[in-house]
Amino acid sequence: MKIEFQQAPLQLDWAEIRSDAAVAWHSTEVEIVGWMIPLDPGSNAADYFVLAASEPCCGSCPPCDPLTSLEVFASGSVALHAGPLRLRGRLLRLQDDPAGWRYRLEGAELAQEPGAITTSTLRPNRRAFLALGAALGLAACAPGRSAGQAEPREGESAPWRASAGVVTIDMHSHAGRVTMSRDPAIGAHRPFTPLSAPMVAGGMNVICIAIVTDTLVTRVSADRRRFEAWRKPEPGELYRLSQDAFERAKALVEHERISVVTHADALASAEAAGPRAIISAEGADFLEGRLERVDEAFTQHQLRHLQLTHYRVNELGDIQTEAPVHGGLTDFGADVVRRCNALGIVVDVAHGTFDLVKRAAAVTTKPLVLSHTALATRPTGRGRLISADHARAVAETGGVIGVWPSSSSFHNLQDMAHGFRRMADVVGVDHVGLGTDMLGFISPPVFTSYAQLPSLGSALLAAGFSQSETEQILGGNYRRVFAASVAN
Repeated sequence: MKIEFQQAPLQLDWAEIRSDAAVAWHSTEVEIVGWMIPLDPGSNAADYFVLAASEPCCGSCPPCDPLTSLEVFASGSVALHAGPLRLRGRLLRLQDDPAGWRYRLEGAELAQEPGAITTSTLRPNRRAFLALGAALGLAACAPGRSAGQAEPREGESAPWRASAGVVTIDMHSHAGRVTMSRDPAIGAHRPFTPLSAPMVAGGMNVICIAIVTDTLVTRVSADRRRFEAWRKPEPGELYRLSQDAFERAKALVEHERISVVTHADALASAEAAGPRAIISAEGADFLEGRLERVDEAFTQHQLRHLQLTHYRVNELGDIQTEAPVHGGLTDFGADVVRRCNALGIVVDVAHGTFDLVKRAAAVTTKPLVLSHTALATRPTGRGRLISADHARAVAETGGVIGVWPSSSSFHNLQDMAHGFRRMADVVGVDHVGLGTDMLGFISPPVFTSYAQLPSLGSALLAAGFSQSETEQILGGNYRRVFAASVAN
């Protein structure tokens, strides 16, 4: 899209982005200076990228904080640059953006022409390479076992990596920007972000890639702490949304050349294939009370992981963030659990109330997972954290609780590692996993790229876990549940 400027653009400062004062310039033509962070690892130019307030220090420090960076849709391809550049475009203040962005520069173009990086100059320029590393998914500072191995500096230990044949798995992710936009005008047309490259860089083998089926009827709450339902869906509305969302997931995995896992043997070894995805749905709202749609999603869309509830009280049961209506899991919810058990779909009770989890545990014949949360240090009325008893109810089915990287729970990866430690102390290390909720947070989390997986592994070792226990947490435990739930 080409924007014709009728007058001199406003000169925007990054302080106005950080303070949100730039909201006053919504839909105004502006100029801003920043560092270009491309999101396509195979090109020397891009028409979709991130603009950051300052040069990123390294590949393991992704510049995706919405207070210090913004999303850019350019009017044409912009060549990669090693230094700062001045862009001109229309500034948009985003609302309820699924990826967490606050501002977008639309129809952007260069306001002045700096020197471009070419293929020949990019390779030997390590400073520029490190600056681009986060967006390219290369993580030059902290490669995993699937990435090119960088030698540690003197006095530094080598980055953690999984042992040969061990499969690493993220139990819950929206990576690649699989989630449909809440803006109907954008819908399924929002550009994807790189997925396979950061997975390979960090040594993440498999992710449960979750579509969301309630985005049209949920929004960010007034306190900006959670999403909430704000209207009732029309009959058939969420089912239609799910069909588009499943197609978007299919398009993403095809775009990134990722294979889809549909049977337990596909998780036999990290060496058996490249990056893989398990198709998941966050919230079974699309069922709309019709059990046969579980079979349809299993057959037509390769669904193998189903989370019963999300951010609206649906036909299956109650949620943690709203007042209870059903007293836990409904009879229909129990039927869905049984049908998932019979077909071979992992049942996920994340977002469900403790009462919902207790009934699901009584109904299921297979292990449950609670894919993304953390232990609460003190009770709250409508929070997403769980009690020790809540966690034990899942573990007693043989299941796994995924610890998430929410910045409201943990200050950094080291703190997150201690969150794993606390969970393991309650339920045992056999029942703890990783659920990053990648691109699903309102505020930036402490784990923002799969390129950080070696750093997380190292933090787990430092927190007292052994190598084998770390491998259990970062994939082995979920692999066991998947094998118990999904047929070969």
